[in-house]
Amino acid sequence: ERGKAAEELKNGTFNWDGETAVNPSGGLKSFGHPIGSTGCRMLTEITKQLQGRAEGRQVPDAKIGLCHNLGGAFSVCSVTVLGQRD
Repeated sequence: ERGKAAEELKNGTFNWDGETAVNPSGGLKSFGHPIGSTGCRMLTEITKQLQGRAEGRQVPDAKIGLCHNLGGAFSVCSVTVLGQRD
C-alpha cells in the first residue's frame, strides 16, 4: 500500500521470516558481490529456498522466488521467476 513502506520495514514485513521476505541470505554484497557469478548465486539461493534447504535462513512455506540481475558491457538485464510445482 502506498505510503506504508517505512511502517512495514519497522514491523519486519520484509525480514526473511516476514510476510514478504527480501534477501534472506543477506543480499549479494554479503558475499562480496562476485561479478560474473552473481546471477548464479542468486538462483542458487532461490532454489535452496524452494527446496527447503536454506539452513538458518529458510523462508517459511517458500513457493515463489524472483531473481533480478543487471550488468555487463551493454547493461544487460535479466529477471527470473522460479516456483514450486503444484
